[in-house]
Amino acid sequence: MSKNTDALTRDRSSLGHRIRYALRNPAKVGPYVRRSMRDLRLRLTHRDHVSYYRAVMASDVARDPKAAVGSRNEDRWLALGRMQFEYLRGHGLEPGHRMLDIGCGNLRAGWRFIGHLDPGGYYGIDISPDILMSAKKVLAERGLQHKLPHLTITQDLTFDFLPEKHFDVIHAHSVFSHSPPEVIEQALAHVERILAPGGFFDFTFDRTEGTEHQVLREDFYYRTETLVAMAERHGLRARFMDDWEKLPHGQSKIRVTRPDLQE
Repeated sequence: MSKNTDALTRDRSSLGHRIRYALRNPAKVGPYVRRSMRDLRLRLTHRDHVSYYRAVMASDVARDPKAAVGSRNEDRWLALGRMQFEYLRGHGLEPGHRMLDIGCGNLRAGWRFIGHLDPGGYYGIDISPDILMSAKKVLAERGLQHKLPHLTITQDLTFDFLPEKHFDVIHAHSVFSHSPPEVIEQALAHVERILAPGGFFDFTFDRTEGTEHQVLREDFYYRTETLVAMAERHGLRARFMDDWEKLPHGQSKIRVTRPDLQE
C-alpha cells in the first residue's frame, strides 16, 4: 500500500495537526488525553526508554494483548501475522533456517514462524514480560510446544547473549517504529555479529519524507535515508524493500545485510 504525499510529510507531533485531527475525530480526543496523561506519568517514573516502554506494554497488555501489539481485533491480528509470515517465506525463509524475532510480542506472526521452522529454529525476544506471558498462552493454544521455541526477555538490543553468525533471518516488525534513534543505533551496531553468512535483517519503520518526529515517545517517524545511513555507518548494506510497500500494513521496510558475509 503506497502512502500518499500528505501522509509522508505530515508532522503528527505539531499542534496544528493535533487540532485538525481532534476536529475530524472528536470521539478520539478523550482516549488521546487519557493516553497522554498515562504516558506522562510513566515517563516521570521510568527515565530510560526501555523501562518506559516496558511499562507502556504492561498497561496495554492488561487491557488487551492483541491491541497491545497494534491489532484492533482477532481478524486483524491474524491477517498482520499472516502477511509477515508469507512475505518472509516468499523471500526464502526455509524450515532449516534459524530465525531471531526481535519484539516477538504475543506471537502474532511468531506462531506461524514456529510452525514453519524446524524444532529449536525460532528465537523470540521482547522487552515486556507481560507480552511474553501472553505469547506462552498462544504457543500452547496452537499446540506448538514440540517445536521448542526460545522466548526470552531482554533489556537492550546488544544481543550479547546470542552466538556469533547464528541467525539466517532476523526480523523486527513494528519495533523501530517505537524506538528512539539510540535504540536503533544499538541494534545496528551489534546485529552484524549474530548474522549468519547469507543472512538478512528485516525491520519495519514509520516513514516520513518531512521532519522526523515522535508522538508521546511511543511512535517515531524516520526518513528512509536516515536509517540507511545509520546502517552504513556500521558497515552494513541497507536497501528499501519496494515490494513490501504494496501490502496493506501502514509501515515501510528496510533489509540489512553484511556485505562481507554474502555467499
